[in-house]
Parts: sequence; structure tokens; C-alpha cells
Amino acid sequence: MEDSWKKDLTWLVTALLLVFALQWGLKLALHTDSPLVIVVSGSMEPVFYRGDVVLLKGVSEENIDEVKVNDVIVYKRPGYEYPIIHRVRAIETVELGGKVEKCFVTWGDNNWAPDPAYPTPYGTVPCVPAYAVEDRALIVFPKIGLIPLVIRERLGLG
Repeated sequence: MEDSWKKDLTWLVTALLLVFALQWGLKLALHTDSPLVIVVSGSMEPVFYRGDVVLLKGVSEENIDEVKVNDVIVYKRPGYEYPIIHRVRAIETVELGGKVEKCFVTWGDNNWAPDPAYPTPYGTVPCVPAYAVEDRALIVFPKIGLIPLVIRERLGLG
């Protein structure tokens, strides 16, 4: 009976180490700070539901051309606490500060209209500039993030 708690503690420490090793390995392999994210809104239903976990691959200047129409991307928007994960509906070009850049028209599958104009230091543009895109969705794991999401919400953390 005495050794039971030692076995439990060993199992817990091993499990935590494996989780952190997996997270670190995914960060390294997929070139992103957040390889696994929990969906917090219903804007992408029926593709992603609240509580689904999405595996992401980092997007940078070097691989921005890999982003195509119908891909799901994650981008930061000024004034929003959380990154937005929406589908690319069209790809355009815009001039920002004298430089022509790719720009992505996005909206959630459960939304009826494109995302609002994006504020930049050079004025608003009708799409998400390439520099704001952080990740591209690869795979969805249904509902495995629902319990942590509910706990965070009940604790007032998000």
C-alpha cells in the first residue's frame, strides 16, 4: 500500500513530461508557438466546434505562398484578445506603405459575411494582410479540449 502513492506519482510525473515533450516537439517540427489550440467560438461550425483541438503549422514570409483559397488560417487582429481561425475565401494584393502584399479575404464557415476591414498602420484594408497570418490548420481533434475550455470559462480565464 505504501508504494501505491509512489507509483501514482511516478505515473503523473511521466505523463506530464510526455505532454511537455510532445508540445515542445510539435512547436519545433511545425514552426509555431501554439501547435495545438482549442476552438472557443462557433464561427467555424460545422468544420470546427467549440472544444475541438486544432493542430497548426506556422506561416511565415518563407511559406506564405503555401496558403491557398479554402485553407483555414489563424491570424491576430488588433483589439482582439484571441487569434481568429477562419477560412480563406479569396487572395488579393494590397499596397501597404508602398509595398505590395498578399491579403486574405476570410470568414468563418458559420458566418454570413467576410471578416471586417483590417486596421493597419497605413489605413484599413478589406482583407487580412500576410504579415498578420500566424498559422494554417492541419488537423482537427473533435471535442478533446471541451473540458479545459469549460474549466477556463468557469474560472473566468477566457
